[in-house]
Amino acid sequence: MKYFHQLLTFFLASFLLISFVMAVPQPQKSVIISFPKDTPLNILEQAKEAVRAAGGFITHEYTIIKAFACTGPAKAFETVHELTSAYNPNIEDDQVVSIAGSS
Repeated sequence: MKYFHQLLTFFLASFLLISFVMAVPQPQKSVIISFPKDTPLNILEQAKEAVRAAGGFITHEYTIIKAFACTGPAKAFETVHELTSAYNPNIEDDQVVSIAGSS
């Protein structure tokens, strides 16, 4: 009976540890994903859906160019690149751009 309690304690502790490790949120990253102008719209929608499916969200959709800004785990952007690599997506960090010396 003592062996059973030790085994049960071990499995319970292991389960709790695994649950804790898996529950740690992945760091979020903000990027802009753009595509060449001849990319079909369904590819753009497929990329957005891949971001959402990975737990990310779309922060802005551009209309003049085929692009969108989003936030999500880095894994989401790897998936987008793999799914749409035939259309040469450009995935770059979203950041503030300024001109040095401007007033």
